[in-house]
Amino acid sequence: MRLFIAIEIPEHIRTAFASLLRDFRPLAPQLKWVRPENLHVTLKFLGETDSTKLAVLHNVLSGVRSAEPVNLEFRGLGFFPNEKRPRVFWAGMESSANLKSLAADIDQATHRLGFPLEERPFAPHLTLARFPLPGVPPKLLQAMNDKSRQPFGSLQAHEFHLIESKLKPTGAEYTTLQTFHFAPEA
Repeated sequence: MRLFIAIEIPEHIRTAFASLLRDFRPLAPQLKWVRPENLHVTLKFLGETDSTKLAVLHNVLSGVRSAEPVNLEFRGLGFFPNEKRPRVFWAGMESSANLKSLAADIDQATHRLGFPLEERPFAPHLTLARFPLPGVPPKLLQAMNDKSRQPFGSLQAHEFHLIESKLKPTGAEYTTLQTFHFAPEA
């Protein structure tokens, strides 16, 4: 099973990004665009995982807690690692400080089960597209610069999800396997 842990985004934010993706897709059809229903905030990518680990994963993830919910405000667009050598086109977010702690706690909890620790610092984002070829099409760069300050919505998260990703020719298909409440409801 190919697994990851993420915070889902609500419909009003998904709709705002669906509109952006509709506008941007024709500007760079060669990119591998993410379907709006697949947008999420990844906290930890686990990768190929034996299904026998699901029970122990559930146990360790059930213990991850935060005293407060995570607050996220989506705004900003950019490229990883950078505009000159883009691999990912992303939407950024401002988050409460506990998002970084939550991701670190999940990283530590899963590490105890043999999953490798993250090597790069946690950089919360939504992946909008992946680049199969180097270079940013000029029309996409201009559109991104025009929309880079546009707000896309905010959310308050109390839960994260263990999600299975099945790769298909039409794109990844995600199934939520378990939901974990990490903070009290306000």
